[in-house]
Amino acid sequence: MKCKINRNAAKVLKQWLNSDGVEGKMVRVYVTEHHGNHAHYDVMLDEPTEHDEIVHTDKDIDVLLDSRDDFLDGVWVQYFYIPEEGFVISNSSKGHPPHHLHH
Repeated sequence: MKCKINRNAAKVLKQWLNSDGVEGKMVRVYVTEHHGNHAHYDVMLDEPTEHDEIVHTDKDIDVLLDSRDDFLDGVWVQYFYIPEEGFVISNSSKGHPPHHLHH
């Protein structure tokens, strides 16, 4: 499985990972809803489960992806400050439009 993270997202996620009380947690990207041929995504801190694949990114952040969900392979996690601050998660390999999240 593959996952890309842009520089802004890496900065925010590293802040999350360095927060108090998150020892042993990792970044998880997951599908919140399936709509036929596309999906909606979200991101959170979580602990690995037996079905997770740990994906190493070029931003030195390991991401948990549920290996049973094909919609997760190839996700791109971005963070933008304008026009609105928040995460944008997409999967162009599956033809999915960006899904905006405000955390």
